[in-house]
Amino acid sequence: MDEKPYQLLDHARDLLPARPGHHARQDSEYIRRGTCSIFVWTEPLRGWRRVQALPQRTRTDRAGQVKQLLSVDYPDAETVVLVTDNLNTHGVASLYEAFEPQEAFALAQRLEIHHTPKHGSWLPIAEIELSALTRQCLDRRISDLDTLNTELSAWQNATNTDQRQVDWHFTTHDARIKLRHLYPKN
Repeated sequence: MDEKPYQLLDHARDLLPARPGHHARQDSEYIRRGTCSIFVWTEPLRGWRRVQALPQRTRTDRAGQVKQLLSVDYPDAETVVLVTDNLNTHGVASLYEAFEPQEAFALAQRLEIHHTPKHGSWLPIAEIELSALTRQCLDRRISDLDTLNTELSAWQNATNTDQRQVDWHFTTHDARIKLRHLYPKN
């Protein structure tokens, strides 16, 4: 699981249409329409991902996403292994802030959370998915949350239909070399 902030932008002037031998052109001036957060959930071996943009990124927003993961995406799973970075909203405390204690506890019992090392936020595979999403879907101005979610849904459906898997090459040996400053000296 990972998320990223996204700036909603609109065109200040109409696009100049494409014509033979020339691409459509846009003015460099734009209008800010606010920000939002894009949440990405992925199961790399299955080739599955879920993407959604929300107006903000709070603990309760993330808790709602976790609840959807456990109750809609994986309702029959006893335990869901979740790899995430160390952002302050990425703990079970967010569940207790958003839900009644019994519901929060039930959700928390089904999670096995693995946090990446400090300064290793680039390690989760969801970060790779965010990079692909940014290049493939977010390479233009999108002015509102509804349009953004429509585009994200189309990208999600296309990539899930392809069942594109992630071929992760980062090994334990690589980690010990690249992240040696994080491991204690023996």
